Amino acid sequence: MQKQAVTDELVFRAMERNLAIIRFDIDRKVTYVNEVFADTMGYSIDDILKMQHRDFCFDSFVNSPAYEQFWGALLSGQSFQDKIERKNARGETVWLEATYMPIFDEQDSEIIGVSKVATDITKRQFGLSTVVKELEKTSQGLNQRAEEGISRSRELLLSVDRIAEFSEDNTLTLEGLQEQAKSIQGIVQTIRDIASQTNLLALNAAIEAAHAGPYGRGFDVVATEVRKLSGEVSESITKVQSAISGITKEITEISDGIGRVQSSIVESQQQIRVTMEDFSSIVDSAQKLDEQARNVAENI
Repeated sequence: MQKQAVTDELVFRAMERNLAIIRFDIDRKVTYVNEVFADTMGYSIDDILKMQHRDFCFDSFVNSPAYEQFWGALLSGQSFQDKIERKNARGETVWLEATYMPIFDEQDSEIIGVSKVATDITKRQFGLSTVVKELEKTSQGLNQRAEEGISRSRELLLSVDRIAEFSEDNTLTLEGLQEQAKSIQGIVQTIRDIASQTNLLALNAAIEAAHAGPYGRGFDVVATEVRKLSGEVSESITKVQSAISGITKEITEISDGIGRVQSSIVESQQQIRVTMEDFSSIVDSAQKLDEQARNVAENI
């Protein structure tokens, strides 16, 4: 079977079936419209043939300087191709991907009309708008949560800083106690030395009292009591020294524990600062996402 050649008539017929086509005269009145365009806009063909171009546009566009500039460019021979917003029979928005083409006479000297070929992109446009709005909403929510995270992290950091100050004060207090304990230990050792010397003196006194015979008995009694008191002092000093050693050991353990706590606090402070930096990065990313979404919204 011989293949049929593609003719201009067949091409035009295909365009009529698939594209929305409308033509206007130089007074902007409709002179031709096909069924695809009429169906897209919700009118009958007869109704559209009684309309003007402005009847398909929203007042905000018709009453703006851009409308006259638009037609001025067309009637000066410039074509136009872009996404446009138009109004259907129910007053609803219809988005068209349209091409406006000035039509010249046979001598190409005068414009006698304007032809428009378009496709309906309303669903796609609204779908993109919905996606962009969701992106904006997501970026705003992300930004808000990140800001809240930064605020809470800042409050937590302040609390940890206060704890660090208290811990440092406690460390200084413990260091002071350790120094005082060392001083007490030195005093105790001095008292022990004095008690030892007193005991030695009492022993020597007892020996001298024995040598004195009956005349040294009273002195012997005093020496005995002094030696007894020296022994009691020495015993008490031993207990005190033991207690001070225990206190010193506990102070050292507490000091070591506070030191470990301080290390943990410093680490926590660093982690919180890193978290705040991460939140700040999220805020920056959210703001960039929001800006990109706005740019897309302006361009779709």
